[in-house]
Amino acid sequence: MRRESGFTLVELLVVFAIMALVVGLVPMAFERMRDSAQYRDTLRSMMSEMRVARSRALATRSETRFVVDLSQRSYGVAGDQGHSLPESLAMRATVAGIEVQGQEAAIRFFPDGGATGGSIEVVRPSGTGARIQVDWLSGRITQEALLP
Repeated sequence: MRRESGFTLVELLVVFAIMALVVGLVPMAFERMRDSAQYRDTLRSMMSEMRVARSRALATRSETRFVVDLSQRSYGVAGDQGHSLPESLAMRATVAGIEVQGQEAAIRFFPDGGATGGSIEVVRPSGTGARIQVDWLSGRITQEALLP
């Protein structure tokens, strides 16, 4: 008895079904992974920019502002090139009244290490996110989770 080598039609159909499932799921997983990476990168860069502003105020012995432009969806140290907020994220700011000018809010860092204080919230489409807080007395920058 001679046996032919090869694949049966059922085996090929199973392989094609698995491939179709994988091809259908990969874009959704990639989109979710990309959104998470953008969220984490935004938080890291925002905290980094705040630390730069605080360090610059201490080093130059002059006030330095961290600015959030809600209409332009950007943030950064005043006078430097800003960073854009990804489309999938929203931003809210709570700062001292004297630091609000139109759609622009700022946290001012002082040469003694203090700040005007405030918080910036970065919110994902799901309603979760993070709040970056600046202590007015010490200028310390902390992050906490926001629940929906």
